[in-house]
Amino acid sequence: MDAQLFTYLEDFLTERRRELFKEVLAQRTKHITVVTEGVYQLHNTSAVVRSCDIFGIQELHVIEEIEGRRIDKEIAMGAQKWVDVIRYDSVESCIASLRAQGYKIIATTPHGEAVGPKTLDLTEKIALFFGKEGDGLSDYVMQEADAHLTIPMYGFTESLNISVAAAISLYELVGRLRSENIPWQLNEAEILDKRIDWTLKSIKNADQIIERFLEDNNID
Repeated sequence: MDAQLFTYLEDFLTERRRELFKEVLAQRTKHITVVTEGVYQLHNTSAVVRSCDIFGIQELHVIEEIEGRRIDKEIAMGAQKWVDVIRYDSVESCIASLRAQGYKIIATTPHGEAVGPKTLDLTEKIALFFGKEGDGLSDYVMQEADAHLTIPMYGFTESLNISVAAAISLYELVGRLRSENIPWQLNEAEILDKRIDWTLKSIKNADQIIERFLEDNNID
């Protein structure tokens, strides 16, 4: 987007809104990303979106091999506006895309040999995979994973609801990330891209405003 146009659009926001965008983006990360595989209960995916926003995770990857579902806005409470939801129709394409971006695949599981959030290696970018209710992650993800993550549990129940597991994992891992000497923040280009995106999402009739600006300034 042209710098002059972006400056013009920002004038439609309050100063507090503009500063809030900068403050939040300074805390955003893509060093950790989250993936849900075949999570068919809509409220669970929506709750994960909310947790991603709360803990500063910019991207959520959603694998929907059967049918697409829309994020429940009431449960996400507006978080879907600020978190990028990237959809895939197969687990293979999702893993291939994440590996191409330099992510290590981390499968969450309550069973087998796995490390906890306090000891998982964070020196490289990680993609946390959470599976569908009841069945967990597919065999393909478990086999392709570079590491397995578990949340220590001490009762009779052997599993957590996916949205709870995601929230606990992100709380622990994001806290560690910020305390360790790891470059986790967005770069300048990524920050500018999201400032533009969030500005457009915040302005009513943004398309019409842009069209009028281009006409007034004789820009094709």
